[in-house]
Amino acid sequence: MGRKVTVATCSLNQWALDFEGNLERILKSIEIARANGAKYRLGPELEICGYGCADHFYESDTLLHSFQALRKLLESPITQDIICDVGMPIMHHNVRYNCRVLFLNKKILLIRPKMLMANHGNYRELRWFSPWNQLRQVEEYFLPRMIQEVTGQDTVPFGDCVLSTKDTCIGTEICAELWSPRSPHISMGLDGVEIFTNSSASHHELRKADQRVNLIKSATTKSGGIYLYANQRGCDGDRVYYDGCALVAINGDIVAQGAQFSLNDVEVITATLDLEDVRNYRGELCQPHMVRNEHKPCHRVKVDFSLSDDGDDIYLPTHQPITWHFHTPEEEICLGPACWLWDYLRRSGQAGFLLPLSGGVDSSSTACIVHSMCVLLCQAVEDGNSQVLEDVHRVVGDDSYRPQHPRELCSRIFTTCYMGSENSSEATCSRAKDLANQIGSTHMNINIDMAVKGILSIFSVVTGKWPQFRTNGGSHRENLAMQNVQARVRMVLAYLFAQLSLWARGKPGGLLVLGSANVDESLTGYFTKYDCSSADINPIGGISKTDLKSFLLYCVEQFQLTALRGILAAPPTAELEPLTDGQVSQTDEADMGMTYSELSVIGRLRKISKCGPFSMFCKLIHMWKDALSPTEVAQKVKHFFRMYSVNRHKMTTITPSYHAVSYSPDDNRFDLRPFLYNTRWTWQFRCIDNQVRIRTALIMATIQILPTNPHAPHFSSQ
Repeated sequence: MGRKVTVATCSLNQWALDFEGNLERILKSIEIARANGAKYRLGPELEICGYGCADHFYESDTLLHSFQALRKLLESPITQDIICDVGMPIMHHNVRYNCRVLFLNKKILLIRPKMLMANHGNYRELRWFSPWNQLRQVEEYFLPRMIQEVTGQDTVPFGDCVLSTKDTCIGTEICAELWSPRSPHISMGLDGVEIFTNSSASHHELRKADQRVNLIKSATTKSGGIYLYANQRGCDGDRVYYDGCALVAINGDIVAQGAQFSLNDVEVITATLDLEDVRNYRGELCQPHMVRNEHKPCHRVKVDFSLSDDGDDIYLPTHQPITWHFHTPEEEICLGPACWLWDYLRRSGQAGFLLPLSGGVDSSSTACIVHSMCVLLCQAVEDGNSQVLEDVHRVVGDDSYRPQHPRELCSRIFTTCYMGSENSSEATCSRAKDLANQIGSTHMNINIDMAVKGILSIFSVVTGKWPQFRTNGGSHRENLAMQNVQARVRMVLAYLFAQLSLWARGKPGGLLVLGSANVDESLTGYFTKYDCSSADINPIGGISKTDLKSFLLYCVEQFQLTALRGILAAPPTAELEPLTDGQVSQTDEADMGMTYSELSVIGRLRKISKCGPFSMFCKLIHMWKDALSPTEVAQKVKHFFRMYSVNRHKMTTITPSYHAVSYSPDDNRFDLRPFLYNTRWTWQFRCIDNQVRIRTALIMATIQILPTNPHAPHFSSQ
């Protein structure tokens, strides 16, 4: 009997409810795993139906079609002689569970329901599934007749069990169970399980990948073992991007790593490992803890199958430890949203993107992400990715086309337009044009003054009034309305040109409108409702201004986009108020009353640290003590919460954005708050004011009781 095993895990770009496409990708991954000599193949969470089905999990159709796809897998010759571990929803005793189904040679070995649910942030699993709370308990599951016809089985084990082959023991974790303080791998390892598997649908967040890798390394450092991690990849129909990173670890070391960002729909990672390395590692380190396990022993489902070969495997090489390469945040911004955009474009059936390009940091960041997408596409085609080439053909409407250069591809699928007015400066117009030329987009200059005056004329005819800017004697209400009408005209024109600009050029299809509001502006509501922030999708809506500036600096060097230097040097401005001597008189930070860096700190405290106004004040007086007095901190906090609460209603209509940070104010499912507030915050602000008064009184009292120093120098006024 050999002791070396070859196992496979994968990242699949699954799509919610795309049962046919999902099945093809699962079969392809199994085929690759077998070709690489693997005897066990692990796939992502809920891979048959797709993780993001949301309320479609309530539908019996989703359960039915999942079993129909499972039958196809059982019947396929591709799945023979390899243990296949796939994910799907299953109803047991009228309760829905998120399950792993393990099968071999047309026989289902066991069904393992998820025990610890992900129910925070973007995850709402308890809405659709129940956890399996019966530790070490296994029941009989009666198979549907369509499956019985293939397997010849009436029932199979369902519950908290592990798989015992002739040469090792395999235990399952599902996604969030790895992140739990009660992770199943702890007790399974103490009960002799040697191979742990984790099937995930874990989405990308900036600076998150190292947490995931460290958890896996820690899991096998403590008690030894082999750990397989599978994850979904891509946009499966929602605001998140699943970022792959399939890996294999042993005894605290990573030995095989998949890509975090890729345009490959199927990526399989295989590794050959020595089971004796696990046993030797545990022999000294873990044996005292494994003698008597406090838990009931794992229920073992036995299978007459070996992961190792029967012959002599001495000369079979094993995978050695590698160093994991983590992307910088700038690289993550460059790659993650670009892959997400491509998935959205190719699956939406549209012919490209249109972006209102203002010449500022935000819209330029969106433009650079589209350019990065084109770079990735050209590289994938050059590397022989036939699926990418097929999708490019469909998007551009030309089966003979083969992209040769990112700029040339950009010119076909990316349209930018500068929507100037009498309040726009020549500098922003020039910066937008220069950037468009460097990335290769089809660029247009559009003057919106005629449309703005037309709308104001209608208002004037009806009311007999013509509103004015503040600089021309208008009130605050007039000034705000004059800005908003410009912003909303841009949104209307953006959609008009998205629908008809290709038609005007004699080409088929329409364009998706891209938004470019960053996460900090969304947090404060510093944008016009139904302006250019209202788009089809927004690749930077979850990214801070600070990170975007760093990203643009990265693009200057990575893509030689020198036009970005001038954009970064210019002050952020909406250019909605009249110019002063031809120069911009309005800046974003002056309008908001705080800097973008201050907003990032406040945003993290509000969401991640769960701070209301008073708690935030209590933290910031220490964090900002070197720059601001308690009174000034109080003013900042109160100003933020007034802005936030007055404008929270805007988040109900905000464009779907790429989720990238854990303090996003996305109202869809990540940050659930009311949108009608008492914007005076009377009780909360009174608590802050009381603390400021108490501190001021203490300082004054301290000054009064300080002893006079007779030796202090005396300064004469003469």
